[in-house]
Amino acid sequence: MTLPFDDKPAYRFGFGASGLGTLTWDVPDDVSDALLAEAWTEGFRYYDTSPLYGFGLSELRVGRFLRNRPRGEYLLSTKVGRYFVPYKSGETPDRGGWVRPQPLKPVLDFTYDGFMRSLEQSYNRLGAQTIDIVYIHDLDRRNLKDDFDRHYRDTLDSGFRALDELRRSGDLRAIGAGINEADVATDLISKLDLDVVMLAGRYTLLEQPGLADFLPLAEQRGVGVVAVAIFNSGILVKPPEAGGNYDYGAAPVEIIEKARRIAAVCAEVGTEMPAAAVHFPLAHPAVKAVVVGMSRLGAAKQNFGWYRTAVPAGLWDRLRAEGLLPAEAPTP
Repeated sequence: MTLPFDDKPAYRFGFGASGLGTLTWDVPDDVSDALLAEAWTEGFRYYDTSPLYGFGLSELRVGRFLRNRPRGEYLLSTKVGRYFVPYKSGETPDRGGWVRPQPLKPVLDFTYDGFMRSLEQSYNRLGAQTIDIVYIHDLDRRNLKDDFDRHYRDTLDSGFRALDELRRSGDLRAIGAGINEADVATDLISKLDLDVVMLAGRYTLLEQPGLADFLPLAEQRGVGVVAVAIFNSGILVKPPEAGGNYDYGAAPVEIIEKARRIAAVCAEVGTEMPAAAVHFPLAHPAVKAVVVGMSRLGAAKQNFGWYRTAVPAGLWDRLRAEGLLPAEAPTP
């Protein structure tokens, strides 16, 4: 099929709205509105959100903003795998790692009914008639731990069928999965007829585990890839000397050292490491888009500036020569 990203070049660089769910700080409504307006002005036209982000808060904020924009001018995606219920009397709300989410209880559910319920709630929060792409969210060991096998079976046995029915009826343009582990993504596209996979952190300037098996299979099967967490939680943006984060936690010494070496090579050829990090994944033929998260004013302008920046061609040869990029990785 023709993926939505093929419609407009502007869809190749997307706005990730996890931060609007108060991921790292309590983002006020006015800052959220101003950041989304800044993103639109800069040129962002692909907006990705999820029920998980602030337990519905991100979807509410994205929906409120996009409601006043022409529907044919933007691409919208959200996710399934969780729906929300009120807390019972006497229960203590769990923020789940968010600074100030909505006071609702998430329920993990990868069944047919669970996906339908999740999506119905998303339509209501977004206030949208149409959602372009729906991803099965966090179907990996990192997030589901001991429950991974059960939820994986539920997805294969019934959850996927719900999304496939909506795709066949024309209610969804594309269906996919948002995955943190390349081997799980590989197995999933070998079993299900997915249009796209959102791969988090596993194909970046810093590390490329998705290069061996997942990306070749995705290309072979015509599955588009959206690369996210391309800064590996910040270490490819924040100067490594300051001890940047990696993969949602503290960076190990060897990761800090590799990031420092990449930053040094970038500086030598006269480019910024974040600009190289934005452009690197887009060179792979299976990668259709890159999505970056942000939550502070000025971030949209900064990120889009990196996207517009022309990276010197000699950078990639230097990185390979230093052993910092595999020889088989496609580069711009």
